[in-house]
Amino acid sequence: MSFGKRNMAVLLIGTVLTGLSPAAALAQQPAPVAPVTPPPVSSTTGIGTIRSIEVIGSQRLEPDTVRSYTTLRPGASYSREAVDQALKDLYATELFADVQIRDNAGVLTIEVRENPVINRIILEGNKRIKEDKIRPEIRLAPRQIFTRSKARADVARIIELYRRQGRFAATVEPKMVQLDQNRVDIVFEVREGPKSKVRQINVIGNEKFSDGEVRAQMVTKQARFYRFFSSGTSYDPDRLAYDQQKLRQFYLTEGYADFRVISAVAELTPDKEDFIITYVVEEGDRYKFGDVKTESELRDFDSNTVKRLIRLKKGDWYNAKAVEDTVDGITETAGLFGYAFADVRPEFNRDKDAKEMNLTFKVGDAPRVYVERIDINGNTQTQDKVVRREFRLAEGDAFNSFQVKRSADRINSLGFFQENLEIEQKQGSTPDRIILEANVEEKATGELQLSAGFSSLERFIVNASITQRNFRGKGQTLSTSVNYSSYSKSIELGFTEPYLFDRNIALGGNIFRRDYNSFNYINNDRNTTYQQVSTGISVRVGVPITEFWQGQLRYGLTLDDVTLAEGTFYTNGVCDPLLAGRYLCDAIGERTTSSLGYTLAFDNTNNRLRPSAGNRLSLNQDFAGLGGSVKYVRTVAKASKYWSVLGNFIFSLNAEGGYIHPIGKNGSATSDAVRLTDRFFLGEPQIRGFDIRGIGPRVQRTSYIANADGTYSLSTDRSNVQDDALGGRAYYMGRAELEIPLGSGARELGLRPSIFVDAGAVFGLKDLTTANGGLNDIQTFASCTTTAGVTTNIPNAITCPTGQTLNGVTPGFKETYLGDSPKPRVSVGVGVNWNSPFGPFRIDVARALLKEPGDDTKLFTFNVGTQF
Repeated sequence: MSFGKRNMAVLLIGTVLTGLSPAAALAQQPAPVAPVTPPPVSSTTGIGTIRSIEVIGSQRLEPDTVRSYTTLRPGASYSREAVDQALKDLYATELFADVQIRDNAGVLTIEVRENPVINRIILEGNKRIKEDKIRPEIRLAPRQIFTRSKARADVARIIELYRRQGRFAATVEPKMVQLDQNRVDIVFEVREGPKSKVRQINVIGNEKFSDGEVRAQMVTKQARFYRFFSSGTSYDPDRLAYDQQKLRQFYLTEGYADFRVISAVAELTPDKEDFIITYVVEEGDRYKFGDVKTESELRDFDSNTVKRLIRLKKGDWYNAKAVEDTVDGITETAGLFGYAFADVRPEFNRDKDAKEMNLTFKVGDAPRVYVERIDINGNTQTQDKVVRREFRLAEGDAFNSFQVKRSADRINSLGFFQENLEIEQKQGSTPDRIILEANVEEKATGELQLSAGFSSLERFIVNASITQRNFRGKGQTLSTSVNYSSYSKSIELGFTEPYLFDRNIALGGNIFRRDYNSFNYINNDRNTTYQQVSTGISVRVGVPITEFWQGQLRYGLTLDDVTLAEGTFYTNGVCDPLLAGRYLCDAIGERTTSSLGYTLAFDNTNNRLRPSAGNRLSLNQDFAGLGGSVKYVRTVAKASKYWSVLGNFIFSLNAEGGYIHPIGKNGSATSDAVRLTDRFFLGEPQIRGFDIRGIGPRVQRTSYIANADGTYSLSTDRSNVQDDALGGRAYYMGRAELEIPLGSGARELGLRPSIFVDAGAVFGLKDLTTANGGLNDIQTFASCTTTAGVTTNIPNAITCPTGQTLNGVTPGFKETYLGDSPKPRVSVGVGVNWNSPFGPFRIDVARALLKEPGDDTKLFTFNVGTQF
């Protein structure tokens, strides 16, 4: 409801006559002082006698209740001081808006006007902060008695809420709308104002480092147009204190042990929109490390052992972070020996004359510690055993800090709980006992995705999938998906039990049907070449070998049916190599693949979902030939490594390669022994900067065109070139990628940008340029019809044999075999993942730096509405 359109009297709480803002006036307004009619008193003593006390004006309160709030009683003596105290007592109840006490020869009349009852609370003008965030800060509530003190407190809390968001120019005007029966509506009119930015950061007293170098250490940044995604440009008092710690930490890592921040002042600009922050610092002298010694009171963790852990050397510049890391390293190593509460203290001895910092690392005596109990809190859906089985320690085991960290990493990798979970260590019932406590916070593990979109890879897409990664709270994964696009259709159902019969054995399986249309490009037109329908089932069993090594066995049975459009590629009911190409004619038909495979994998990453540190290795082999019509050995190896660098940047290296070898056959003179649908293909999305299947062996068919003089020549128009990817027996691929952290505002939007370099190649087919006399080079086709009515195309002819009728001459084509080379193709680019409101979105801009003749490049790709 608009405040300006109300037809009721509106009272401003407070006063504007003082020149203050309404909120400030409200905060400073004293309780009203009522006029008092002096009672009759003795001229000598100033004391009178109360004959009776009458209360008028009370509506909700009984007169006796009003009288009970004072010390005045009939028959008692009173004075001016007693009446003044009665007034104060009545106002202190905060039940009355006005109070007067009159006297008539000892008959006291207390006239009161009660504070109104609140009908409702209304918020107006709040856009940046929604009502559900503000209302919990408001203590006034409907059906309560209105008091000025509560209104002042509510205004202060709302303003503080805006200040936490950096809006220091925000004001709140509380108003009352008078209703009948002494009721009021309370309206808080909010003027939010702009978000207060940090206009400038001044540093005074820095001589060794420039202003820019000092400001670079701060979380708070100066507001600039290019920092529109950063939240660090907003003023925050807590961040100001944190920046002082960051400055001290920076100088301490550079050897300035005496550094201190003398003052840090934030001044609001006259327009109340921005802040200017000024730091005054004292750098002091720069120190080097002096003598570094060790002392240990632990029996099997002596001084020599501790000394081997120390990398600090005399003469190096003093670095407080290196000292802290050394303490953490000693403490962690002591934990490996079973000392959970090892007391590691660095003692500093500063030599100001020599500008040296002498250090002694002292390790105090501590008992070996054993795990008394493991507590898991916060899991309302997930069963306790799902979390407990990820612990690498059991109750009663000797404490080991490495195993505790590994347990936290495994729980984080489940993806069932909040990120960056840490296992707390608490003192047990005795000094040699410890309690491990995992306080988890569950998050949604079910995913329902109904999306439609457009992709440069798949064109129009419809996706529907349901996945529950913590089915029934047992850690099981159940998934089903249906996908439809212009060139692929699939339905799949999968289930995985990670701990079969509560043993560390994973069992899973999938049932699927996939309908895929292969295609090629003629200029920018995409044309279907063959259709592959695959129906199959797979079963897998995984077991751990060690903490980081795992093994998996799997079996798959797939029925493939590859077909071509007979009207396009067949002649007289038979696939015509002159129309389809020999490699396609060889691929058509039904085939059954019965394969047995295994995987040997190593994974010590800190998080399986989004790792920032660790390694992954895997070796996969599949043997097809346990029945069925397809026989081969396929081998694929993969390796990945992740680092956290430069703070929150994540750098990763990925490499993989594979080879497929046919069993029991060598192919024909015109085809490879490994059929087309079993080969490796590379391009988008594996290597960005290239089109889908844009790398590797391919046949390009260039059309001949008729010249004016009756001759034929090869066309130079791209639209007359048909490009078919053949795949290869072998491939390799590598990627280097750096994920760039953004400010909290961008992280809330789900933006994750990265820069990358991709490289790879696919190769190893039989050389089709020499097979059976080489590829086709046919200038013309003569269409001839026999007397029996059969029509055939005769290559390189412009006339028909005797007795046949010439229907016409069609220009032919020349086939060129390209791309079968192990030389690396390299691309570089930038990409962004965005969890947008309309579905996951991925955009990549990549440029191919190295390519081979025949490769298809692509600068810009995106995907919307499908997972990536």
